[in-house]
Amino acid sequence: MNLKELSQNLGLSQTTVSRALNGYPEVSAATRQRVEQAARQHNYRPSTRAKGLATGQALAIGHVIPMSTKHEMVNPVFGDFIAGAGETYSRHGYEMILSIVDDANEEQIYRGLKSRRAVDGVIVHGPRMNDPRIALLHELGMPFAVHGRATGSDIPYAWLDVNNRSAFHRATDFLCDLGHRRIALINGLEVMDFAHRRRAGYAASLAAHDTPLDPAIMRSDEMTEVFGYASARDMLMLDDPPTAVLCSSLISALGVRRAIEERGLVMGRDVSVITHDDALSYLQNGGDIPIFTATRSSVRDAGRRLAEILLHAIAHPDAAPQNVLLEAELMVGRSTGPAPRKD
Repeated sequence: MNLKELSQNLGLSQTTVSRALNGYPEVSAATRQRVEQAARQHNYRPSTRAKGLATGQALAIGHVIPMSTKHEMVNPVFGDFIAGAGETYSRHGYEMILSIVDDANEEQIYRGLKSRRAVDGVIVHGPRMNDPRIALLHELGMPFAVHGRATGSDIPYAWLDVNNRSAFHRATDFLCDLGHRRIALINGLEVMDFAHRRRAGYAASLAAHDTPLDPAIMRSDEMTEVFGYASARDMLMLDDPPTAVLCSSLISALGVRRAIEERGLVMGRDVSVITHDDALSYLQNGGDIPIFTATRSSVRDAGRRLAEILLHAIAHPDAAPQNVLLEAELMVGRSTGPAPRKD
C-alpha cells in the first residue's frame, strides 16, 4: 500500500497522513493515532526520501573513505564498525552513504555533502595527529563524530575512543611482570592517533620498569599479516631477539605467530605475544580460552554507540559534544608465559 491508497482508505489528504506519520505538531493526537494504527494494520512505511522531504532532513549519514586508506573497506575491523553503526541508523530511520575519494578531493567531498544537504552528519574514520578534518567540519557547521581522537586539535568535538595508551601500558606491564624485558612493538602507522597513543603507553611502561626503548625491535606500518610476519621474522634473527611481542592488530599477530613457528619456536613458551583484539565477528580469537592474550574492545559496539552520539548531536545541535572513552579488557590467553631463562 502506498501513501495515496492509505490516504484514500482513511478519507484524509496525503499531506495530513504524511504529517501525522512524521510527527508534525499541527496534527491532532487523535488523527495521528488513527493514521499510525492504519499504517501498522496495512504494513505501510513511508520511504526515507519522502520522510526526508517532509522534515527537511536527508536522513542519511556519510562515511568518507580516502583512497589512501581504501584497504579499510575490506578490513574486518571497518566492516564490523559499519555493521554496528548500521544497526543504529536502521533503528532510527537513517541510511548510510559510503564515499571512496581521492585524498586530494576529500575536502571538496565534505563541502559538497554539506552544500547539497546530501547527509545530516558524518563519521570521521582513522583520525590522524592534528587531523585537518576536525577544523574543516567545524567550519562547515556539519554535525560529525570521530571514531577515535585527534591529538593536537583544540576544537571541542564528539568522539568515541578506546583508551589505547592505558591498554598498551597495562599489556606491557603484564609482560614485564612475567619477567620479559626484550619486548617488541609491532604497531600501526604512527601518524594515526591510536597508534601514537599505543606507543606512548608501551614506552611509559618500559620506562617505569627501567627498560630502555630499542628501535631495533619496534616497527610501524599498515597492520597486515605480512607486516606482522616480516617484522617478527627480522626481529627473531637478531643477536638479542625479543622474548615477547606486543601487536596492534590480531591480523598482524597471526603473522607474528607464523614467524615464530617458522623458526621452530613455540608461542607462549619461547616467545610471548599480546595483541589488541577488536572482538571481530569473522576473526575470532579462539573460544572459551583465547588463542592470544589480548587487550579487547568490541568495534561493533563502538559503531553502535558512536552512531548514537552523532544522531544525538544532529537532534540537539546546541548540546555540548559527547565524549566516550572505553577501557579495553585484558584477556589472558595461551600466547603468553614467563620469560624463558637464558643459558
